[in-house]
Amino acid sequence: MTDTTAPAIECDEFLPHPPAAVWRAMTDPDLIARWWAPGDVRAEVGHRFTLDMGDWGAQRCEVLEVQPERLLRYSFGEGVIDTTITWTLVPEGSGTRLFLRHEGFDLDSPLGRTALEGMGRGWPGVVAAVGRVLGE
Repeated sequence: MTDTTAPAIECDEFLPHPPAAVWRAMTDPDLIARWWAPGDVRAEVGHRFTLDMGDWGAQRCEVLEVQPERLLRYSFGEGVIDTTITWTLVPEGSGTRLFLRHEGFDLDSPLGRTALEGMGRGWPGVVAAVGRVLGE
């Protein structure tokens, strides 16, 4: 069960592309590198991967849940900020509504507070970039 009272970042973006195309953008390492960060993501529960976050370093992740073309959940920043990212795809007309929920920030930690604030400002642009990559 998700604790909706805990601090979380939530974004959503309508993409004029079918769920299959958006899913590919979420799970194809070449595409992810173009809209967010290089990494060896794979839509397979238990798959451990890293995302190269540039100045913030390589962030260790593990795929926790997969529902093809519907949901992808993974841990993010294991041993650093220890959060969870959930991508949810919902068909909407001829496109897809893409939802992001990034949760688990430890507000008792200065790093957790800084991450929540910084990522809160950055995520809307990252989510919008998915659509730009698909439109290329």
